[in-house]
This record gives sequence, C-alpha cells and structure tokens, in this order.
Amino acid sequence: MAGIARTCLQSILKFVNSTLGLVGIAMVLYGLWMSRVWQRDMQDSSFDDFDSSAPWFIYTFLSIGVTLCLITCLGHISADCSNGFFLSCYMEIIFVLLLLETALAADILLNSDWEKDLPEDPTGRFHDFREFVESNFDFFKWIGMFIVLAQGFSMLLAMALRALGPSNESNYDIYDEHPPARLPLINHHLQQPPYVVGEPRFPMKNDAWNVRIH
Repeated sequence: MAGIARTCLQSILKFVNSTLGLVGIAMVLYGLWMSRVWQRDMQDSSFDDFDSSAPWFIYTFLSIGVTLCLITCLGHISADCSNGFFLSCYMEIIFVLLLLETALAADILLNSDWEKDLPEDPTGRFHDFREFVESNFDFFKWIGMFIVLAQGFSMLLAMALRALGPSNESNYDIYDEHPPARLPLINHHLQQPPYVVGEPRFPMKNDAWNVRIH
C-alpha cells in the first residue's frame, strides 16, 4: 500500500512541478526574442543616438526563466528518487521563491512609486510588458494565482513524499527472490553431495595416492 501511495505522489508531483518548467521555458523564449529585437535595434541605430547600457530587464527575464527550469529539474529528480535530502532542498527553494513572490506583490500593491526603484530600461521592453500586463490584468491574475497554488501544492506533495521515506523494494525479478548462497573468498571448497547416484568410474584422488604408496 505504501508503494502505491508513493508512486501516486511521485506522478502528481512531477505533473504539478511541470507547470514551473512550462513557465520557465516561456520566459526563456520571450527573453531570447526580446534580446534578438534589442540587438537588431542596436544594429539599425547609431551608437550615438542609442543608449548602450545593459538591458537589465531582458537579463532578469532570462535568469528567472532558467532558474525555474533548474527548479523543475530538481523537483523531477527529487520525485523520482524520493531522497529526503533532495526533497528538503526542493521544499526550501520553493518556500524562498514563494517569499520573494509575496514580497514583490506586496511592494507593487503598497508602493505606488515602485517603478522609480528600478533602473532605466534602454530597450523599452519593460514598458511594453507592463502595458501588456495591465491590458490583460484578469488573465495574468489567474495565471499568477495558478502558479502560486502549484508551488504550494508541490511543497505539500514533497513533504508527504519525504514522510513516506525512500523505497526499500528490491529490484530482483521473480526468479531472483532466492539468490544463491555466496561462497567465501578464501578457502572455499565445493561441498560434496550427500549421496552419489551410481558407482564412480574413477577412483578418488586420495585413493589413487594410497594405491601407489602400497
């Protein structure tokens, strides 16, 4: 029964954890697209008229996407091996991620001038992204709630899987249920059978030496 419960928890954790991977892949693809557009704008514009400072928004977007993909890989490894150490690391990372998201959401809601705390974006992609989010606020609100719920549910599943402990089932086949007894490495002798069917055609080695001596 414990094995069935462990298998179900592993499958559900992998499925829920995949949502973080999908979000991370989407952010990486969008970040690469923004980087490509920014490089094209720099080639088309002269360096005197174009601000060549670092595009922090694009790098931040790419970094968050890559981090989510790495967290997804860690979650799949933790769910597959059911190791307590990996599960603990995964839960701590998810908990820190939830804290950062909560702090960021609180800062945006409570601080009306939160944009002034950010450096200037030379690409203008941050302004475009903010306008896109504001125009589709209801859609992004449900997406954000779904991501937060998926993270919390992943942490609960990891806690339950760690409570069950690692699997102690052996990987032997049906025919390997009773493995043969191992012989010692030193001074191992073959055990003589308790009886012999038929008469031996050749004398034993010790008998042959006795015959020669007599």
